[in-house]
Amino acid sequence: MIPNILTIAGSDCSGGAGLQADIKSISANGGYAMSVVTALTAQNTHGVMTVSHCDTDLVTAQIAAIRADIRINAIKIGMLGSAEIIGCVERGIAGLDCPVVLDPVMVAKGGNRLLQVAALRALRDLLPRASLITPNLPEAAELLDGPEATTPREMRAQAGALLQLGPRAVLLKGGHLPGGQSPDLLLTHDSETWFDAPRFATRNTHGTGCTLSSALATRLGSGVPLTEAARAAKAYVKAAIATADHLCVGTGHGPVNHFHGFQ
Repeated sequence: MIPNILTIAGSDCSGGAGLQADIKSISANGGYAMSVVTALTAQNTHGVMTVSHCDTDLVTAQIAAIRADIRINAIKIGMLGSAEIIGCVERGIAGLDCPVVLDPVMVAKGGNRLLQVAALRALRDLLPRASLITPNLPEAAELLDGPEATTPREMRAQAGALLQLGPRAVLLKGGHLPGGQSPDLLLTHDSETWFDAPRFATRNTHGTGCTLSSALATRLGSGVPLTEAARAAKAYVKAAIATADHLCVGTGHGPVNHFHGFQ
């Protein structure tokens, strides 16, 4: 059975991140993608020019419309933007019995802020609803109100601290660590798994977090166990980055190659 995967996130008109990356990643990993739009952005490979948050009534109505008619096998949550939208998403998905992958999107690759500072507490309150959270190192530092991890030992400590905030599992992404490796740590209350990968010499890494979390949600929605799902999603993103230079999209930080497996 093909799983129905719901992504709740912002739109990236350039197609590299946000809902557009989620839909590509879900599709490439064998799922049927549905989407709830939380924000509209004007952006390209050089950065975000404008952000407009959706009305909360519209966000609520989108979730309700899908719930009223379509089976949801897993949910991926990305850019939420404001405390008000976080609240209506939390209420909208209440009672659903399916995996929830939360990618705590805060800042775009170009440095533009995508989550209001005032909304950080509301985002922390949403963490217990998540089956898995997938922060990068800067996002983890903000969630914990502390410094950014610079070593694997510090990553382990921060992943443990994040786990205490309520999610059932944490995949802490080490792409910002100094050096030539990009290790990710999957931590639950019962297990610890490291996924090592080399850092590729490419500028085309726009949307990697969206792509990874959506691939994970799709695998979990298909019934794949967490560690196996994380390993498969990591391999998928690794190949998408490794072949990103096959694309020719923009002159800044281009997207990863979501459909590398079909080319």
